[in-house]
Amino acid sequence: MKPLRDYQQEALDAVRASVGAGIKRLCLQAPTGSGKTVLAAAIVNGSLSKGNRLTFVVSSISLIDQTVTMFYENGIREVGVIQANHPLTDWSKLIQVASIQTLNSRKVFPESKTVIIDECHQLHKEHVRWMGHIDKETGAIKNAAPGWENVPFIGLSATPWTSGLGRFFETLQIMSTTTELISEGYLSPFQVFAADHPDLSKVKLVANEYHEGQLSNVMNDRAITANIIKTWRERWGKGKTLLFAVDRAHAKSLQERFIEAGVTCAYQDANTSSADRATIKREFHNGTVDVVCNIATLTTGVDWDVRCLILARPTRSEMLFTQIIGRALRTAPGKDKAIILDHTSTSERLGLVTDIYHEHLSGGRWDTKEKVIRKPPLPKPCPKCTCLIPVGVKACPSCGFEREIVSKAPYEREGTLVAFDGIFRKSGNTQRETYTPAEKAKFYAQLKGYAIGRGYNLGWAAHKYKEKFKVWPNGIRDIRPMAPGPEVKQFIQYLAIKHAKGARQKQRDKQTSFI
Repeated sequence: MKPLRDYQQEALDAVRASVGAGIKRLCLQAPTGSGKTVLAAAIVNGSLSKGNRLTFVVSSISLIDQTVTMFYENGIREVGVIQANHPLTDWSKLIQVASIQTLNSRKVFPESKTVIIDECHQLHKEHVRWMGHIDKETGAIKNAAPGWENVPFIGLSATPWTSGLGRFFETLQIMSTTTELISEGYLSPFQVFAADHPDLSKVKLVANEYHEGQLSNVMNDRAITANIIKTWRERWGKGKTLLFAVDRAHAKSLQERFIEAGVTCAYQDANTSSADRATIKREFHNGTVDVVCNIATLTTGVDWDVRCLILARPTRSEMLFTQIIGRALRTAPGKDKAIILDHTSTSERLGLVTDIYHEHLSGGRWDTKEKVIRKPPLPKPCPKCTCLIPVGVKACPSCGFEREIVSKAPYEREGTLVAFDGIFRKSGNTQRETYTPAEKAKFYAQLKGYAIGRGYNLGWAAHKYKEKFKVWPNGIRDIRPMAPGPEVKQFIQYLAIKHAKGARQKQRDKQTSFI
């Protein structure tokens, strides 16, 4: 079993604390590269140590063998597979790996003490039939398959932002963020170049996403295709390049143009066989193939060493965009940064993936309370090299060009004059100005969850609540604990730093008094 990083151990403790406190439907957000599979293996290993049966459900049959390999790499051999004619089929094994498609066809759920749903943002109707949903009035689990109401279901996803996902999971635990993982060296830094700005104004929307056929026609424009080849040569021009296209016609066209330009280029879509996929992956990594054009097959569950990513598929979906860019953010020997060539304006429209962030699960149309939705800060292209410059950064990270930063109107908060840009920054005790009673109750529930995970007395949670809100949590002391979210974690970190500084200042004052 691979050792857990600190944030992975904290997430594991929080999951155990939440389940121990009675939460039966828990969603865990684990960004690409955060070690979701390692954490999953730790949960599985804990189940094994107790002699409990566990089912790990993947989103497609193609991920079965990859998941089994992951378990084997972490020393877990007690694994059976639920799939027709699979050589590892063995119902006696405590750990069963299954695709939701196979479970749907068989209509039988394997005996389990715990169920883990991988890529839970892609909930299938069979998932819902199995686990039921959360009653929005009482919080009780309704319409689960008979006997499954009290079985814990743990959802895993890098992007659990699907509308309505909050109907099926009680709470969200965020293991880490892309920004944190980059700063700690677990993910690669990246640079995005705004290479093209296609006119999508006439492309109609279907379920809030671009119509695929019309989008393909726009992106198959010869000028855009030519610029994709030209920009790739100028900005990268080497192997380990992954390209995301709109549809088969678009991807095939791009493959042909790369080959015409003398660049080795492979193609992969949903119909590519497992053997051919293995060959493409091997040739991608050994340098036989420089570029791989793909259609939605290398978005999730992929561990390729991608150095350059070409985004030729515009999207309005933060989830799809984040999953795509995440393919290039894994670290690798000799990789100092990832190059993102955005020919779609998506980065300028949605923001950089480090700026896309959600603290809560969406209840979809069942959300009743008003929410303040703040758009992420949007980067601007460098006028010299088109590299996108993040908000607040003066010098272009690629060419060094310096732009003038216009300061915003100031406002005063707790005696400190700061620039106000419409978004309250997440900085300890001054993170937000106002909280509703429901938000205060949730904050206290998460403090209790943190206390349980750390083995603290629940009185600790009450005192921290008082430090935050200046009053005791009267009337909500019986609230059920929840896994701590990032706001609570940052508040606790803020207090720790504040108390440490205070202790150091007292020590200095004590030393000064003797001088």
